[in-house]
Amino acid sequence: MDWAEKYRPAHLADIVGNTAAIRQMADWAKNWSQASKPLLLYGKPGIGKTSSAYALANDMKWEVIELNASDQRTAGVIERVAGSGSTTASLTGSGRRLIIIDEADNLQGNADRGGAKAIVDTIKQAKQPIVLIANDLYGISAEIRARTEPVQFRAVPARSIAPRLRYLCSCEGVACSDAAIHSIAESAEGDIRSAVNMLYASSIGRKNLEDGGVHTSQKDERVSIFSLISATFSPAKDEDLMRISREVEDTPENIEQWLEGNLTHLHDDIAISRAYRCLSRADEYLGYTYRRQYHTLWRYATAIMLLGVADAAGGKGVHARIMPPERWQKMAAARKQKAIRTAVLNKVATAMHIPQNTLREKYLSNVSMLVESDPAGWARELQFDADQLNYFLADKAKTQEIIKILQKEEKERERETAKKGKKEKVEKPEKAPAESKEKNPEKIPLAISKEPEAATKPETPEESTKKNPPSQSTLFDGF
Repeated sequence: MDWAEKYRPAHLADIVGNTAAIRQMADWAKNWSQASKPLLLYGKPGIGKTSSAYALANDMKWEVIELNASDQRTAGVIERVAGSGSTTASLTGSGRRLIIIDEADNLQGNADRGGAKAIVDTIKQAKQPIVLIANDLYGISAEIRARTEPVQFRAVPARSIAPRLRYLCSCEGVACSDAAIHSIAESAEGDIRSAVNMLYASSIGRKNLEDGGVHTSQKDERVSIFSLISATFSPAKDEDLMRISREVEDTPENIEQWLEGNLTHLHDDIAISRAYRCLSRADEYLGYTYRRQYHTLWRYATAIMLLGVADAAGGKGVHARIMPPERWQKMAAARKQKAIRTAVLNKVATAMHIPQNTLREKYLSNVSMLVESDPAGWARELQFDADQLNYFLADKAKTQEIIKILQKEEKERERETAKKGKKEKVEKPEKAPAESKEKNPEKIPLAISKEPEAATKPETPEESTKKNPPSQSTLFDGF
């Protein structure tokens, strides 16, 4: 077993760094009620978010139900696993169960269709504590962010990682020099899991570690691509640029798109023109790669794009935020709009019992006019969310106002239902004895004594026929 799993912290007191976040989690758990918002733990990978969630459950003696990216998180799976777990009591006898939804910012694509909506529904109906975990806070929908309490986890300083590494060495009987410990702690860049893995890899088959025998590597893919773009625009050596590019797990096509998306950081039009010339040449090599299936050409494409853009930048650095490629943002927006349109058409077509194609081709404009005349009624009836209602109104401010009103109405209904349920529970034991007292035992024999008299009266054939009319099968007997 690797050391990261073997020495996973069992209690919140064992978590390294992020003291404020740990304190916030502990206070939330101690004061948790059904009115409490779920926690949203966010921060870069490997800094203790998932371990903290499990340690919290262990400290509170809560059972854990986890749903992570390895599962197909469709709406059905989330409702079956997290939804049912959040509304039912624990089978093991523990006071509560903690629902952990890991990598909540990766709810995208076909495998997670409907997952974000199912998480919102789960949060609304939850009667158990819920913790969502994400690397990117803004990779989560605004509706989920509004319903959760954010807890930021920051990179762990090297001075905090080093004592933990020394403790692991003492537990495993490995002699490790201070220089080696410092080298690993600095190379981890705040990622304590990466630091533990590097220490484990360096100690395999050895009992004495010095600085020269330590294996360090970049772990975090997202940080590496940002480091690569930053180094390209900064005064970095050519060999350093090529070394960083080999550590990035992105393909040369993705690196090219990242570079193209940030060419606006160059200082003048001439530099931008030179950079585009190098990117276009690198793109030709990428085309040769796929046409001829000769992937050795990738290294030439990478060298041309990185060294060419670095030469055009002149080492002046980046003085603004490094952004993802603009085409990715446009593609994501188009996918989101298509998903909203499909969901809207499905709801309206199902309600009107007509095919989606017929609705889209013939009646969509009429439906749009009807929704604009009574947006609250349609949103209430078909359970539109903000994006779906805005598909018809094209007015975000008005849409948000209507959705807030509907959410307030829903909360009031839930509050009234809860009050009514409590009132019924209180009244039920009071009604039972009252009903038993109203019963008159003296009338019972009278009712019984009347039955034989009624039974002794003979019935005429006409009365018998009126009371028991013949069935249809009897009418046709004999034919």
